[in-house]
Amino acid sequence: MNHITSDPLDRHRFPLDDWALVETHVDADDEGTTETLFALGNGYLGFRGNVEEGRDGHVHGTFINGFHETWPIRHAEEAFGFARVGQTIVNAPDTKVVRLYVDDEPLILNDADLLSFERRLDFKTGVLSRELEWRTPSGKRVHIRSRRMVSFTDRHLAVLDYEVTLLDADASLVLSSQIINRQDRQDDYLTNAPEPGMGDPRKAESLTERVLQPRYKLIDGPRAMLGYQTTNSGMTIVAGADHTIETENEYEVSTHIEADLAKHVYTIRGRAGVPTKLTKIISYHTSNAVPPKELADRCARTLDRSAENGIESAIRNQELWLEDFWARSDVEVHGQPAIQQATRWNLFQLAQASARTDGGGVAAKGVSGSGYGGHYFWDTEVYVLPFLSYTAPLVARNALRFRQNMLDAARSRATELNQHGALFPWRTINGLESSAYYAAGTAQYHIDADISYALRQYVAATGDEDFLARGAVDIFVETARMWADLGFWRANGKDSFHIYGVTGPDEYTTVVNDNLYTNVMARSNLLSAVEAVERLREDDPASFERLVTRLSLDDAEVREWQRAAEHMHIPFDKRLGIHPQDAQFLEKELWDLDHTPPEHLPLLLHFHPLVIYRFQVLKQADVVLALLLQGDHFTDEEKLADFDYYDPLTTGDSTLSAVVQSIIAAEVGYQRLALKYFWSALFVDLANLHRNTPDGVHVASTGGVWSALVLGFAGMRDHGGVISFSPRLPVDWQGITFRLTVKGTRVRISVRRTEMRFTVEEGDSASFVVGGGNVIVEAGTTVTVPLDNQGPHLVGEPSASDIEGSRRADGSLITVSMPTIALGPADTESIPIIQPQSE
Repeated sequence: MNHITSDPLDRHRFPLDDWALVETHVDADDEGTTETLFALGNGYLGFRGNVEEGRDGHVHGTFINGFHETWPIRHAEEAFGFARVGQTIVNAPDTKVVRLYVDDEPLILNDADLLSFERRLDFKTGVLSRELEWRTPSGKRVHIRSRRMVSFTDRHLAVLDYEVTLLDADASLVLSSQIINRQDRQDDYLTNAPEPGMGDPRKAESLTERVLQPRYKLIDGPRAMLGYQTTNSGMTIVAGADHTIETENEYEVSTHIEADLAKHVYTIRGRAGVPTKLTKIISYHTSNAVPPKELADRCARTLDRSAENGIESAIRNQELWLEDFWARSDVEVHGQPAIQQATRWNLFQLAQASARTDGGGVAAKGVSGSGYGGHYFWDTEVYVLPFLSYTAPLVARNALRFRQNMLDAARSRATELNQHGALFPWRTINGLESSAYYAAGTAQYHIDADISYALRQYVAATGDEDFLARGAVDIFVETARMWADLGFWRANGKDSFHIYGVTGPDEYTTVVNDNLYTNVMARSNLLSAVEAVERLREDDPASFERLVTRLSLDDAEVREWQRAAEHMHIPFDKRLGIHPQDAQFLEKELWDLDHTPPEHLPLLLHFHPLVIYRFQVLKQADVVLALLLQGDHFTDEEKLADFDYYDPLTTGDSTLSAVVQSIIAAEVGYQRLALKYFWSALFVDLANLHRNTPDGVHVASTGGVWSALVLGFAGMRDHGGVISFSPRLPVDWQGITFRLTVKGTRVRISVRRTEMRFTVEEGDSASFVVGGGNVIVEAGTTVTVPLDNQGPHLVGEPSASDIEGSRRADGSLITVSMPTIALGPADTESIPIIQPQSE
């Protein structure tokens, strides 16, 4: 990926606005991207940013978190323990369609003669609005205004209104409001739909058989409902809509319903200057097994309640919810308007992906698209949970409860792989492993440690020990059991504990021994389990006894975890002065990224995995991520040496890398490089830098943007429950301001070049460490801490040429080369890709 160092957006089309993403003209060439950028969601329900008229579109999408279909994974060559059941998010019935005809001429946005156009996604109200003026083929001017919203306060609710005004002449108007099952019914007007999954493993799988079986339909006055059950997974869904029309024009209404389509058609004798407004209140309810008729009753109650309160009440409630969200979550980047707008767009996406998951997971694309099949990965725990734990603790708790509820399935998966304890699935929706390519999927055992890391961080941030006592401690225990069983002891002068046959975060290097990231995170996992058990024993004996009985836990087992952690093998190459990514990594030659044609990136789309695996080349940060998450176990010198070595080997093929590289680059002193990586992460979706934004928002990267600002430029770390700061503010930035909620106290923190300020906005007090000194801030006071400096400033950036010619421990030279034959995308279209992996 080509990194950017400045604002990449066309500001004539997307003008700067601190609190909104605004578009001033339509461009069909990037329709898929803007459908993602203007998507709405609340964590449960998501609407892609398709136009209401329902014809033009890259992918017309409506998604419900966790609502999926299953299908058998057919392996070319079977083996015991391979994933058997695939899971794919379903395109839910589309309720946002309102088709407009003026004198029987349809409004087709991409072909229309538009005299003006503006679309606005407002971060303060959560409303997507659009206003345009259309000149019809006969020359009549028509003004159209629409609004839509997916509710944060009622996760089953969405609202839409659509207003038409003839400006200079009377005309016949038709508004056709529809509910369409797009999963199974080909839209009559959709002639250029892309084929999912063709040649790109980051897309969703394509389901060829009928998915949604009709089970319910209703038209009763202004109300319409369609209900379905999925063919294989047995999940149920009902989508319903109520309609209200407001106009002084005369009109007639007709209705039509069939298995996959419900319509309310309003035929209006339109008069110039007299507006016609159609309001649509929408509800979705889903279940694993509840009959559609009961879901229809639930929809009816949602619609009745919302109709009684009115659409303006729903919008006002949305504004109040977002007012509270921004009070907790906003990051102000002073004097940088382009960065400010992009930052708030990214933070708003985090709300849309997570706010109302309510015990569900946070998918890699949230509810903004079908990319990665709607699956949950480790992305949530490592990239999203830090933001949630320090700004929205309840949402973080719900996300961790989702993993807790998956524990029985994780135990079964561990047994299937001949391990004690629990092994969480690498990718899943329903708790079962859905990764057919085990080398870059199931072998990433580190997901157990990632989940435990997030749990420990949440408890440290919130003080929510009760969550552990009520059963979440079982995650620590069962994952520790897995590590103690997976690893083994070796005595070479001293006892050491090793972990073999795993894959770290870097999916271009698989099934290795002693992956550094895995080992240091497993060590943390084991110690967290020991700490949690001992604390429960001391502070809550009754809960401890229940834990012992529930999991048949004994003291010898806990002592073994402690011993394994203390003797964990952490590979280190004294000659190169770095931590090898794994036991064999340094034996390979370097991939010549400097001379790899841009059209051959990402590598996974152009080279067989075996070709990639033979080189020192990284899809995403691995050792460097360990430097962030376990930074208190590495010296400053080790961090710099490791970053210098691995940064030039990292392709940028994963959106999970740039934020981590930015944070560590800032810490070790590469300030300009840190800012370059930050720009690339900040605009990865807004500028479609990875060319797959049409598949949905990169939610992990949006969480990483918060981390890059707070952990990178503000220099926050939270090791061992102690929150410290060592700022690394970019040279040309005036400062940043953000909020942290620590054990119930919300603190506003401002970083400038010469000082930090701490102010309690809500709660009693909080303590931090700045530059090695303790800072205690109490309600009603502001504490200012002078900053002597903001760390080292290194010139340039690491290069592979600095590594080439170095000698390994055995004295052999490290060389640089690359494969000389590569297939382009056109050559690989017919080659099936078994299973997409993570970002």
